Amino acid sequence: MAGCSNYNSLDVRRGCRSKEQARAKFEEHNVPYAKGLIFFSPWTALRFAEEHGYPLVVKPNVSGFSRGSYFPINNKAELWRAILLAKLWWPRTVVEQYLLGSNYRVLTTDTRLASVIQRYPPFVDGDGTQTIAQLIDTENAVRQQMQLHPTIYPIKKSPEIEKFLEQQGLSFDSVVGAGERIHLFHRVALAPGGVVEIVDQASIPEVNRKLFIDVVNMFGARVLGIDVIFEKGIEVPYTEQRCIFLEVNSRPYMTMHEFPRYGEKEDLSAFYAEMESYELIDADTY
Repeated sequence: MAGCSNYNSLDVRRGCRSKEQARAKFEEHNVPYAKGLIFFSPWTALRFAEEHGYPLVVKPNVSGFSRGSYFPINNKAELWRAILLAKLWWPRTVVEQYLLGSNYRVLTTDTRLASVIQRYPPFVDGDGTQTIAQLIDTENAVRQQMQLHPTIYPIKKSPEIEKFLEQQGLSFDSVVGAGERIHLFHRVALAPGGVVEIVDQASIPEVNRKLFIDVVNMFGARVLGIDVIFEKGIEVPYTEQRCIFLEVNSRPYMTMHEFPRYGEKEDLSAFYAEMESYELIDADTY
């Protein structure tokens, strides 16, 4: 849990521990969220897929850092595999609709936005000459020069990435065209080499900003890390597009906001000072 904050009371943290709790709160306050359900039996998830179709997401009801999450799931075989793997993390599991769009983590207090980042799965951009393996080496060299590790990991030429490339008809030896973006993993997560980009808060409409702050107050929190997907982007009012709130993090991993691969690094000293000014009696109680 290194790098995770500890600024909320035990009651707030208990109220944010599961996806089920977040979904109930979102529904109560008319916050758009992914339609889905919590299940124990795999047959329940299969019936949900038959009723709502694909793509879907499967993830543990209690988890973090995207552990045990699988998406997008596009068929019954992928759904079975995701269910079995997710249950290695937690017996009660979530299945929900998946939205293709931009993935964000919004770090916000009960009064203002602190930092907003867009999150990407690992990728490389072709230049027409280098192989994908060489592009990975080049990208890793940039990350090393920027001193992003250990928050932003190097991209590994792992069997998982090799398999993901094969699914796209590619290999580490493939040369792709200039400007062509090749995704190397199915999931937005830091461990396999994902990256973050700072979002200019001036580009975020007031209606979106208000909704994020309202969510923090719904949970009675001081600060939350809110995971949300926008179909058209966070720069467009949520009322004018499809968007889904995924979950809230009462102990958000703030360190990743300090090591963006893209965008200008922000000065969060005033935010940290504000958070440290609060005194919590049960801060170290779990």
